[in-house]
Amino acid sequence: MKIRALIVDDERPARERVKKSLADETGVEIAGECANGPEALAFIQDHRPELVFLDVQMPEVSGFDVLRA
Repeated sequence: MKIRALIVDDERPARERVKKSLADETGVEIAGECANGPEALAFIQDHRPELVFLDVQMPEVSGFDVLRA
């Protein structure tokens, strides 16, 4: 069984780097990507990923705000 992961970063190149780093990890499935905190909150509520790669410095809703929610 694979771990479903979410990648959250407001910068596309950063999301791509995380995806590239995980490409050879057979136990991890990228369940989705989000470009901001509100998207991440909605995705997490709807899809319940087991793992979140979360940028802490994002405009408006930071990664820490997502954690608190």
